[in-house]
Amino acid sequence: MSLDLVSTGNVVGEFIYPQSFRDSFSDSACWQIPLPGRKYNGKDVSIEIVRSDARRDAACELINRMYSWRGYGDSHRLDQRPTHTTFTVAADDEVIGTVTLAADSERGLAVDALFRAEIDHYRNQPRAKVCELTKLAFDTTAESKHLLAALFHVVLIYGVWKHEGTDLFIEVNPRHRRFYEMMLGFERVGDLRTNESVNAPSQLMRLRVADIHAKIDESRSANASCRSLYPFFLSTLEEADVCLNLWSNAAGASLDQATFQDFIEIFPGSGDPPPAYARNESSHQMRLVAI
Repeated sequence: MSLDLVSTGNVVGEFIYPQSFRDSFSDSACWQIPLPGRKYNGKDVSIEIVRSDARRDAACELINRMYSWRGYGDSHRLDQRPTHTTFTVAADDEVIGTVTLAADSERGLAVDALFRAEIDHYRNQPRAKVCELTKLAFDTTAESKHLLAALFHVVLIYGVWKHEGTDLFIEVNPRHRRFYEMMLGFERVGDLRTNESVNAPSQLMRLRVADIHAKIDESRSANASCRSLYPFFLSTLEEADVCLNLWSNAAGASLDQATFQDFIEIFPGSGDPPPAYARNESSHQMRLVAI
């Protein structure tokens, strides 16, 4: 099997990505990544990019059940646009979590309805690509912290690779602000508004993508605070598996164990390989590719 090597010119902030990924990842592809180290009620857990109507309906059912419970309505639907990607967390075949990543386009983002001026401030910065998290729902009965962390991590990896995202926004009820501040490092942007679609107050929050790598590194130190979600993010080996699965889907090929070993190298003195990889042909060293 031939592997296309990554040009070190393809850099977004701290990240290097395979050029073929954004151009080749098929909207019809079925992508699922197992999380063998993470269980829910003893069941195997996986994260999936939603492609089928059945999976989309299951995600909508969870969204409406959880939103209705909080008084946010029960008739929400998922937009089917090329710029929208819905992820699910599934235990066997049961959807227990979902979130949608929306990338900016000529149609804008949902948050533009209330926060257009604030979003435009970041949208108009050089090389900026704003993205939005929306329709987040997690079954409250789930042992969710390690699963929610894995979901966010996969979404962030995908957002950098697929969309070159630089700024991630989310619109939340102000009573949830502290969760996003403490757990993920989001910062408040602008004043409170009223979101008529859920008949509730709304706060815009932003996470700078370039800061995420440092937060992950810090979380892996001995002094990391468990109040954050970052200590529960994917390990370096799990990151590698996600990135290689994404790459293999983009390339339309499967990576067997022999190819995996040829594709990565463990750095001298390191117990784990870095998150994802691109070989430098002159030095035969591996370069960091993703979060």
